[in-house]
Amino acid sequence: MISEKMYELGSKRSVIRELFEFGKKRAAEIGAENVFDFSIGNPNVPAPEAVKKAIIEILEQENPVNVHGYTSAQGDAEVRKTLAESINKRFGTNFGADNLYMTLGAAASISACFLALANPGDEFITFAPYFPEYRCFVEAAGGKLIVVPAQIENFQIDFNEFEKRINEKTKAVIINTPNNPSGVVYTEETIVKLTDLLKEKEKQYGHAIYLISDEPYREVAYDVNVPYVTKYYNDTFVCYSYSKSLSLPGERIGYIVVPDEMEDSKRVYAAVCGAGRALGYVCAPSLFQKVVAKCAGQTSDISIYRKNRDLLYDGLIKLGYKCVKPEGAFYLFPQSLEPDAYAFCERAKKHNLLIVPGDDFGCPGHVRISYCVKTEQIVKSLPAFEKLAQEYK
Repeated sequence: MISEKMYELGSKRSVIRELFEFGKKRAAEIGAENVFDFSIGNPNVPAPEAVKKAIIEILEQENPVNVHGYTSAQGDAEVRKTLAESINKRFGTNFGADNLYMTLGAAASISACFLALANPGDEFITFAPYFPEYRCFVEAAGGKLIVVPAQIENFQIDFNEFEKRINEKTKAVIINTPNNPSGVVYTEETIVKLTDLLKEKEKQYGHAIYLISDEPYREVAYDVNVPYVTKYYNDTFVCYSYSKSLSLPGERIGYIVVPDEMEDSKRVYAAVCGAGRALGYVCAPSLFQKVVAKCAGQTSDISIYRKNRDLLYDGLIKLGYKCVKPEGAFYLFPQSLEPDAYAFCERAKKHNLLIVPGDDFGCPGHVRISYCVKTEQIVKSLPAFEKLAQEYK
């Protein structure tokens, strides 16, 4: 007998992946230039030239056995030291090599944190809209995901709803800012209010409540400060990926930060190492560990995403769509033009618009539009969005 839970996960793709596959099929039928695929968050901005240069330097100058061989399970010590120093320089922190664990991107970072923390009966709280895979990761670790409903007027945290759900079973709270799918960045006021409340609850319940900060979009922010959460709350994990900042989603490289200030930090770090071992997430790709160390602090050309955001947001608002303006990431999350977002997205398909219903993100009645596409696609898609809107007038 196989695991029915794993069969269910493997036999049914996420709605995002289903749309992505539909888009490829439709492109073969009518031409890719006629399909407006906004389904998946796959960066269209190329990696910076520094990445190519770093790869060539490493391949030409370093011992190939070391380049392609195993590193320590938690990652190469020099790489971790270099990245820690880069973080310290940017955010005024005080991390060292032994505060970082190299991973296969943010998904591996998050799932390793869940597995490191979860005991039977533990609850993990997140805020809608949220990345749908959180539920899969939490349940696979033996925990239970609790979702705080969205505050749809601005997508900041609804603290009244949060306080109804936090309790002595709460092991951790997961935040994602800049947010997928809304593009909203939590303000410093929100972060301070959240962390003050968590400190209060830690005292009340007599145990640590961890904060897991999921940060693959940290650098994709537009004229807004993204607070570095370890500076506000000691019991914070930072889960980071270079998929978006350096446009390296297929290389699967990132890290977890476990601060010394965290309660029982050495045991927690060891649990992260144990979770990596149990998941098979040891020794992140050796070449790209070295690449990201050489490119520490650099990013792809984020200005292209800002241009895309402005074109798409301004265009949709003029057509009558309602949307909170994103301050980061590369997604719009407008309200659908009918209560059933699935029906709205199906109708959009008739105009070759591929957009994702917000239900799986915890926000029925909204849709996600990923604008990490060619700017030309956005310009060409606006008449299709207009025709779609006219069907509801």
